[in-house]
Amino acid sequence: MTGTPPPPAPARRRTWRVLGQVQGVGFRPFIYRLAHSHGLTGTVRNDPSGVTIEAQGTPAALDAFQTGIVDEAPALASVDQVTLLVETAPRGDETAFAIAASDHAPAERGRVTVDAATCDDCVREMLDPADRRHRHALVNCTNCGPRYTIVRDLPYDRPLTTMAPFPMCPLCEAEYRDPGDRRFHAQPNCCPACGPQLGLLDATGVSLTTDDPIRDAAALLTAGRVLALKGLGGYHLAVDARGADAVARLRRGKRRDHKPFAVMVADLDAARQLVDLSPAAEEALASPARPIVVAPRRADAGLAPGVAPRNHRLGVMLAYTPIQHLLFAEGLGPLVMTSANHSDDPLVKDDGVARRRLGAFCDGFLVHDRAIERAVD
Repeated sequence: MTGTPPPPAPARRRTWRVLGQVQGVGFRPFIYRLAHSHGLTGTVRNDPSGVTIEAQGTPAALDAFQTGIVDEAPALASVDQVTLLVETAPRGDETAFAIAASDHAPAERGRVTVDAATCDDCVREMLDPADRRHRHALVNCTNCGPRYTIVRDLPYDRPLTTMAPFPMCPLCEAEYRDPGDRRFHAQPNCCPACGPQLGLLDATGVSLTTDDPIRDAAALLTAGRVLALKGLGGYHLAVDARGADAVARLRRGKRRDHKPFAVMVADLDAARQLVDLSPAAEEALASPARPIVVAPRRADAGLAPGVAPRNHRLGVMLAYTPIQHLLFAEGLGPLVMTSANHSDDPLVKDDGVARRRLGAFCDGFLVHDRAIERAVD
């Protein structure tokens, strides 16, 4: 005879504090979805030191939820600590799980993730003529884009970043509010209609008339010119890595006599034409960090001798910002891509400083109008 099943365990409410790299990585949207998958109600909010979660449901569901906070965290997150602060009786007036307004009360500072290379989804959108973000040079989502370089204070919310001057248009706002969208609570979310804009300047800082700054900047590089690019964390200098005169001019401008330059290419296939890559090196090159990988140079690489004089190895990296991807989409070959400063000087991040220091040996500036809060090379 089958007995009557025991009644379900009574619901409980638990509060956790999560510390680590949990701001700017889509962590609150992740917690929102995780809570819904376990049938929980409650809230998640940023605070200056991390993330606070309040959730209620059955003890079994709460236990599984806590395990998922660590085991299923977003790829860019790093959960250092999950602390159960308190367990209480449930609230009877709560019917859903929500992302709550951030807590700005003074507390020990948490940390924000570093910027991440443009993800494959954003690259596809940017290169798709049918997409509303076609050729949008500052495309991003919760999986990629600027973080550390735009933050002015914590918690990590748009009003405390250099995106504050750019209100989202209705379409971007709808994405930001949609739990099913990968731009759900993406703080730098924007599009060509509402985000920062590109411009092309001459060597003196005067804006050039152009229908397409990317196309005309690529033409400068093809012609052997030196281009300064405003990126995520600062300015870089770029030249055609096959042009001996352009590379020599860059060396003179940077006062860098012999130290090898790193070379940027569009993708792994292009990197394989320059260097011999191990599987581990390929994995590192294509990771969200997009590091410079040093590998044996191929004899048929076809680069200017001045790129890496008397060196059988070469530092290579893949395009990692939308602007770089768009430049390579114009058909460019390998580029020397180096920090925009004289050797041993700090990286240039401010527009006025860039024009004063770089104008003497640059032929143009490809810029955008979002401020860089922190310089990161």
